[in-house]
Amino acid sequence: MSIRHWPSQERPREKLLARGCAALSDAELIAVLLGSGVPGKDALALARELLLAHGGVSALLGSPGETMHLRGMGPAKRARLVAALELARRSLGEQLAERPSLSNPRDSGDYLSARLRHLPYEVFGCLFLDHRHRVLAFEELFRGTIDGASVHPREVVRACLRHNASAVILAHNHPSGVADPSAADRAITRELRDALQLVDVRVLDHLVIGSGEPVSLAALGLL
Repeated sequence: MSIRHWPSQERPREKLLARGCAALSDAELIAVLLGSGVPGKDALALARELLLAHGGVSALLGSPGETMHLRGMGPAKRARLVAALELARRSLGEQLAERPSLSNPRDSGDYLSARLRHLPYEVFGCLFLDHRHRVLAFEELFRGTIDGASVHPREVVRACLRHNASAVILAHNHPSGVADPSAADRAITRELRDALQLVDVRVLDHLVIGSGEPVSLAALGLL
């Protein structure tokens, strides 16, 4: 039976408007985003199939739009889900920028995870901060393959000067999902720390983003 034939109080969209987002399951929220189902399958059934195929809501929303291929998942439905993820990222970025300052890895870890965790290739980026550790900007500086990204200290120094940053948090993702810092990660951290000291920019941390919690090189005593 189509969702439109359900009692109004049980339809995901009406339920959301009447009772709020917290009253809906992950599948119901995704069904609202999808807007409609496909022949023989309503939006809620399609949402459940998507969650099952991807292994949960985080993996689904972290998937690039082109990977969301099920029968009925055309460009419009994929675009809605990808747009929802991007709005969530931008919201996190605004919340981060509004904080008086960043004082520990968790302050920036959620935002950097949202920006980098889902990517199938390795990306190195920087979160630029002023002298009070307030966020100035985030910039993706280098992009590589699943095996790594080439990081050039000269370009990082240039980016810091361009943003007039006093401090920086380095970040990169491991597409494998394993966030353990490699020997190369530790080496480039030291190299960037030394290069940025020459222009009075302090490296506060280097976060490695995997499938779980970000790993902080500062917390490991590697800065």
